[in-house]
Amino acid sequence: MLEKAFNPQTAEKEIFQKWTDKDLFACHPESEKPPFSIVIPPPNVTGNLHIGHALNYALQDTVCRYKRMKGFDVLWQPGTDHAGIATQMVVERMLAKENISRHDLGREKFLEKVWEWKAHSGGQIVNQLKRLGCSCDWSRERFTMDEGLSAAVRKVFVKMYKDGLIYRDKRLVNWDPKLQTAISDLEVVQKETVGKMWYFKYPLENNPEKFIMVGTTRPETLFGDTAVAVSDKDERYQDFIGKNVLIPIINKPIPVVADEHADPEKGTGAVKITPAHDFNDFEVGKRHQLPLVNLLTKEAKLNENVPEKYQGMSPLQARPLVLEDIKALGLYDHEEDNPMTIPYGDRSDVIIEPWLTDQWFVDTSKLAPAAVEAVKSGNTKFVPENWENMYYSWMQDIQPWCISRQLWWGHQVPVWYGPDGKIFCEETEQLAQAEADKHYGQPTVLTRDTDVLDTWFSSGLWAFSTLGWPNEDDVHLKKYYPTSVLITGFDIIFFWVARMMMMSMYNMHQVPFKEIHLHGLVRDEKGQKMSKSKGNGIDPLAMCDKYGADALRFSLVVQEGSGRSVLMGESRVENYRNFTTKIWNAVRFCEMNEMTHNASDLSLVQLPINKWMITKLSLAAKEIAKWMETYAFNEASNVLYHFVWNTFCDKYLEAVKPIFYGNDEKGKAETRAVMGAVVDEMLKLIHPFMPFISEELWDKTAVRNQMLMETSWPDWTKYEDIHSMQNQDWIFDLITSVRSVRTQVNVPASTKIQLKIKDANDEQTNIINTNLDIIKSLARVENLTFTNETGKGEVAQVLDGLTLLIPLAGIVDVEKEKERLNKEIDNLTGFIARLKAQLSNEAFVSKAPVNIVEEKKKSLSDSELSLQKINDILTLLG
Repeated sequence: MLEKAFNPQTAEKEIFQKWTDKDLFACHPESEKPPFSIVIPPPNVTGNLHIGHALNYALQDTVCRYKRMKGFDVLWQPGTDHAGIATQMVVERMLAKENISRHDLGREKFLEKVWEWKAHSGGQIVNQLKRLGCSCDWSRERFTMDEGLSAAVRKVFVKMYKDGLIYRDKRLVNWDPKLQTAISDLEVVQKETVGKMWYFKYPLENNPEKFIMVGTTRPETLFGDTAVAVSDKDERYQDFIGKNVLIPIINKPIPVVADEHADPEKGTGAVKITPAHDFNDFEVGKRHQLPLVNLLTKEAKLNENVPEKYQGMSPLQARPLVLEDIKALGLYDHEEDNPMTIPYGDRSDVIIEPWLTDQWFVDTSKLAPAAVEAVKSGNTKFVPENWENMYYSWMQDIQPWCISRQLWWGHQVPVWYGPDGKIFCEETEQLAQAEADKHYGQPTVLTRDTDVLDTWFSSGLWAFSTLGWPNEDDVHLKKYYPTSVLITGFDIIFFWVARMMMMSMYNMHQVPFKEIHLHGLVRDEKGQKMSKSKGNGIDPLAMCDKYGADALRFSLVVQEGSGRSVLMGESRVENYRNFTTKIWNAVRFCEMNEMTHNASDLSLVQLPINKWMITKLSLAAKEIAKWMETYAFNEASNVLYHFVWNTFCDKYLEAVKPIFYGNDEKGKAETRAVMGAVVDEMLKLIHPFMPFISEELWDKTAVRNQMLMETSWPDWTKYEDIHSMQNQDWIFDLITSVRSVRTQVNVPASTKIQLKIKDANDEQTNIINTNLDIIKSLARVENLTFTNETGKGEVAQVLDGLTLLIPLAGIVDVEKEKERLNKEIDNLTGFIARLKAQLSNEAFVSKAPVNIVEEKKKSLSDSELSLQKINDILTLLG
């Protein structure tokens, strides 16, 4: 006999161990089953499971478990990302507690410390994924810096370099002065603020009475100005174009150039051009061959290219001093408030500086067309489809990808330099040395590039490198590539999805996945972004501990559809814990009523209620499968929820109680067999969504020759009896109608009623008589009779041509009930009038908060609906 309640805290660990012991997560490339493959978006090795992870991995696990049951050979490829910046920061902070910096250790010793940390503390998130129930093939777990993936990274880099797709260039990059590395545009967070726009004069050389007024938000960068740009259509500055103006303070002459970047309608129409410290200015500088003057050190301090008094200061420290000096020269004009955004590093949270430096880049403009065509041709499909337009837009405007980072932890760039700076790019140092010796004609000392690659470079190879590439004969690569689907959040469509598309099309000449399902982000119950500062986050592990992993998983999966946001609060998890309790209690009820698991021939079932249940399960299995095939998780979950709660629990289990209370032994035996068969198949439907409780119930309710996870998806098509199901649905509609009337006229729940049925045809009469016990039990009916007349004091309800009549004498005081309802009408009428008056008052509507106005509109709508219902009840009472 089942325990009174499911205990997830003990059961989940035991069940996961059983799955692992039986190796049920493993793929089988030798199998003739069709492949279904999916690569996990690799979490950072430094990471802990957050609620966004929980959503993503719950969706993937649901799909993988479903596909296994549908007969596929499933490979869910797991692994973790080395997370260059994040991991280096963790280890540096750890060393800092001992007053040690990485520079104290040197590169080699520092990397040893990182690997030590990874061995002892890294990968905690893997155990957390297992806690969630993730059925990855853990025997194939990969790491973006394991030897196989490192070989793949080197091979791809060398190939791309030799194909002219990777190059080294001195360009502006986003420079993080705290981490002292370049970062990508996608790793920059723009924070809104209200700053200042300062206006001052650049005097004309040899004629200081004339000047150009320039507005800037960064006056301290004027020492790096190499031009002032104006529009050739701006009449105010026609005489200045081609002449020089003087930079304030240092009196350095710079040219006035005509360029489209200057907008006559914006500010003064003149723009100071600082090519080494502004991305737009950098492009202007290229168009006019302007010199590049770098003003900053790698720590973002002003360097030797500024006057001595400012050297060593940060830009923010120097700014007020520069403004004072400009004012002292009489060149200052005025300042204005200026709404703006300031770039911050998403890891370091310091201001990011555009900085001129040598970096490695990928020429993504040459890779993007094939990746775009792969989607346009249908080889890869976005789900939902509307994400395609965003993908196309980003690909069309794609910028060179800066792939080098000034870190120590990561894939070191496979490049060596000769004494004259010549580049030797090879997969190994030995190959590079051989090429250098050949080039110079003698043994030559080489120096390796110290940069490492952007983490997203190795992640971009994830879909094929984890399957054994560059060994193109690997059986996993042959069977499981391209992968079937990628499931990930829309927020990394550019970070990861687009880059995997480009790298795979270039390297494999095939798409990395056939479909891309992009899901929404998890927000709090008010739709706000979760954050530590707001204190509105949800700890998924705490939810698992308190309510069980199944409740957490279902609360997430049931909401995911069409990429919309998933709203989460603890109350939602608690609600779906109640669903798991409902499942447990329902199966326990079946066990108490001696359900059997003897594989009876369901085609021999006679009782209409059992035929109905069998058909309902068959149709539910088909509908859930239909939605799962299109990754409509919310639709599939809702079908399951309503099937279990409404169809099985509220209807079937209640409807069969009279059978167990009666004397029909044959009917009892049939119902016990059907009940057992339905429970078994229902657990299969539940399993992909809530694997732990379903597996536990499967194990505890019968002696099994396999675990639930090993079973097949239900297919009871051959047992369907649609006509019988429709008749039984009609009986439940009749019961619902009777219950509705009882509620409307305030019949006490414990009171049994007399039910008269008027104008029933022969077929309806037969169906009612067949289900008499069910109607009496579920509608609380004492006696049911057929009639052709309506009696006095009877409330009536029409259903498909017949009329349901309930005599109220002795049950309800009709006059007293009418009096009560009329009072409700008076109260509601007054309340509605007051609401209408408020909402028609323009002064109120214009001043009141929008949410208050919306609440009042909803209240009005609800009140009008309630008023209509009360009038309908009065009509029933006559």
